[in-house]
This record gives sequence, C-alpha cells and structure tokens, in this order.
Amino acid sequence: MSEAVLEVTGLCRTFGTVRAVDDVSFTLAAGGSLGIVGESGSGKTTTARIIVGLEQADEGRVTVQGRVRGGRVRGRAERLARAREVQMVFQDPYLSLDPRTSVEAVLRETLRLHFPGTDHGARIRELLDQVGLGTRAAEALPRQLSGGQRQRVAIARALAVQPAVLVLDEAVAALDVSVQAQVLNLLADIREQTGVGYLFITHDLGVVRCVTDEVIVMRHGAVVESGPTDRVLDSPQHAYTRLLLESVPRPGWDPDRIAAARRAL
Repeated sequence: MSEAVLEVTGLCRTFGTVRAVDDVSFTLAAGGSLGIVGESGSGKTTTARIIVGLEQADEGRVTVQGRVRGGRVRGRAERLARAREVQMVFQDPYLSLDPRTSVEAVLRETLRLHFPGTDHGARIRELLDQVGLGTRAAEALPRQLSGGQRQRVAIARALAVQPAVLVLDEAVAALDVSVQAQVLNLLADIREQTGVGYLFITHDLGVVRCVTDEVIVMRHGAVVESGPTDRVLDSPQHAYTRLLLESVPRPGWDPDRIAAARRAL
C-alpha cells in the first residue's frame, strides 16, 4: 500500500440549509489517481474547492503529505508553499488564462512567483515538451490555440510548481472526444513520469474508468460508495451507482425508465 499523499477526514460544508458536503472522507495514495463522481449538486466540486483552499470547511481535516491544511496562513512564503502542494485544472482553461499573455509569459510568471532569482528558460521548455506543445507554442496567445492546446497550457502551469496533488475538475469535459483521449493519455504519461497524485472530479464514467485507480461516488454531499474503480463500475453495490451506470446512453437505452428510477431513489 503506497503512502497517502492526501487524506480527507470528516469534511463538512453547509450553505444555508443545504449540506453540500456531508462527512466526506477518503485517501489518495502517492502517485495514485482517485475519481470523485456524481451528478450536478452531488458535492464533488465543493469538496475539490475545499481541498485546494478555495472554500473553507465547517468541519473536518485535509492533510497533504502529512501536513494539515486549513486555518490561517502566516506570511507570503507560507501561502506560496501551501499553493505548491495542491494545484487545480479547471474545465474551461480560457477563463483561467489571461487573453493578453503568451504561453511563455504565463509559465514564466508562475515560475518567477514561486522560484525567484533563477533563469526559467530551460524549465519552460521542459514544461512545454512535457505537455506535448513544444517551443513553437511559446509565443501564442490563448485565442490562437485550440481548446486542447489551452488545456495543455493550464496543465503545464499547474505542474510548474511541482505539486504533490493535481485536482482536475471536469478538465476534459469541454473537449472533443478525440482530444479528450489525447489529454487523458498525456495525463497518464505525466503521472508515470512525475509521481503526482491525481484527483479527478467528473460526471463521465468513461473518464473514470480510463484514468483512475480508485473512485468514490457522491450523492447529496455524501459518499455512497467507494473502492477500486473496476470493482465499483463492474459490480456496483449502491442503487445510485447503478443508476449512474444505467444513465449512460446505449442501444436500447430508455430515458423515461431512468427518469422514473431517479425519482424513486
């Protein structure tokens, strides 16, 4: 059993009367890949935002490489050190990239912020090669790139700080199927090369099967099933997991029956 790089224990978050995250616990092994699946409103993205530090939990604990996250961070150096532990890649990279800033400038600014006082040229070239862009894309602006290329830039920027955990929130959902496959293959190669741990937030069970070792299924803020990906998807124990699998369109698929089953659950 690999050592845990991320441990989430008893996480809770309430918005008004809505329990968005309800006693969520899981572990991500070092170099592992864990999927969090569920429909919209299941609490998976709120869980991810708490782990990254974009939301504060009401209860619970998040531990990365043995260090507890949360509470007040003192000083700029400590804030940057915490940011380096966990990085996030969002669904739409165009919204997270400055449209006026070239690819090289995006990476250089990130490296300058976290590792000042050094020449970053070689590291920028390494990152571009790592995500399959090459130096020809260095001078391009986001609008001059395809969706898949922009997502590669977002991945390169996240990897620039050498995180222990990379959170991917529907990171391939907006891409064409063929481009999705390319990015997923890229992510698999990067995990093998670097040992970074992945936390995939997605509603796409096909993505989960391709790129995760373990999976947790969330509904109404709570974990209803968890375990090795193959076991959960091939032999689901919870009715909600079975409903998610049955909701994937296929020959003979009956959306009215699925809708009725959802109402009855």
